[in-house]
Amino acid sequence: MSLERDVRILKLYAITSTAIALVGTVAAFRPAARREKFTEIDVERINVMEPDGKYRMVISNRPRSIGPIYKGQPFGYAGGGRPGIIFFNDEGTENGGLTFTGQRGADGRYRASTHMSFDQFNQDQVLNLDYSDNNGQRLIGFSVNDRADVDIHDVVIARDSIMTMQDTVARNAALRTLMGPRNGVPMVAQRVFVGRDRSRSAMLNLADSDGRPRLRLVVDSLGAARIEFLDTAGHVTSTLGDTTRRR
Repeated sequence: MSLERDVRILKLYAITSTAIALVGTVAAFRPAARREKFTEIDVERINVMEPDGKYRMVISNRPRSIGPIYKGQPFGYAGGGRPGIIFFNDEGTENGGLTFTGQRGADGRYRASTHMSFDQFNQDQVLNLDYSDNNGQRLIGFSVNDRADVDIHDVVIARDSIMTMQDTVARNAALRTLMGPRNGVPMVAQRVFVGRDRSRSAMLNLADSDGRPRLRLVVDSLGAARIEFLDTAGHVTSTLGDTTRRR
């Protein structure tokens, strides 16, 4: 009995030692986590991901650019039209980005743009930096928007459903209702614009909660400076400064 017990102990020891050796051998050949360093790379798209698989940032060319994402799921429209960088929040929902274009056509005319924006939570752009150029007709500026407290995903789903309606009159009426004010609050209203408009005037434009300009500081293309006060219909009610060279 003592001999049999000793044999069993030796077998158990041999099995255990072999298993430990195998684990150690596998671990020795397992690649360790390491930081790679590249001098230069060519790439069409980079996805920066969180450990749980959610997007945090996507950098891409035009064909491989991502479409809108809401909580990790595509919605709205397909990708392929937004070269640049798209940002995502902690829930995997798009919340801003940087895009840019520029091209001269066969007729010699060109169009170019740069757009950087940050979105309201589960909504759309509220802070923007823009350059838009249509063959020399340039708009360059910084803007701040108010947006209604509605979920952009719900709005897009409702819009897509409305667009399937065959009755044109009913469809247009439904779209106006969908995009109309919510509890008296417009879906979107530009409150602040600071920049250079297409008439080559430098300006600061301040608007009310409905997006109607009420105060405007302008230095026009000829150098005339003025301050304009406007009513709710957009009419200038009073002006301070030089108005003789307005254009």
